Amino acid sequence: MLRLDAELNKDIIMELKRPLGKLYPDFEDAIDEIKSSEFLISVGDATFNNLIKHGLYPNIGIIDNLIQRKNYDNKHIGTNNILKANNPAGTITDDLWETIGKALELSDNGECHIISVAGEEDLAVLPCILMADDNTTILYGQPNEGLVLLKVCDTKVMAQKLIDGFIKE
Repeated sequence: MLRLDAELNKDIIMELKRPLGKLYPDFEDAIDEIKSSEFLISVGDATFNNLIKHGLYPNIGIIDNLIQRKNYDNKHIGTNNILKANNPAGTITDDLWETIGKALELSDNGECHIISVAGEEDLAVLPCILMADDNTTILYGQPNEGLVLLKVCDTKVMAQKLIDGFIKE
C-alpha cells in the first residue's frame, strides 16, 4: 500500500492540488475533446454523472459515492459491470491497483465498467495514468474549479514521480 503523510509528503500533496492536465471551468467546453477520445476513464462521482447527463459513458468510471465528502447516490450508473475496491483516504491500495488492472482488461469489449471504491477514489488517477495505454484520456474533477482532462501520454513521467514520493507500507 502507498500512503501520503501530511508532514512527510507536503510537496506531493501541493503538486496533487494542481491540475495534472487541462482545466475546463465548464464541463460543456470539454465535450468535443471528450467525444474524440479513443479510450476514456473518469474518476469521481461528479465527473461520471456529468458524462452520463450528456449521454457519454466512459470505458471505466471510478466512483466512491461521495461528492466533496458528502454522500451521493449514483442511481443511473447505466451498467451492470461493477467492480469493487477498498481504498482508504490518502492511500493507493494494492486492491485498487489490481481492480484498475482488471477493469482495463475487461473494458476492451467496449462496455462501460465501474469501479466502486469503499473509501476514497481521489488518488486513483495516478495508477490509471501509469497502467493505461498512452492513447487514454482521463477526466477528474478539480474541486470548485472544474474538470481536468489529461492525456496519459503527457503525464506518465509526472505520475511516476508523484508515486515515487509516497510512503510504502
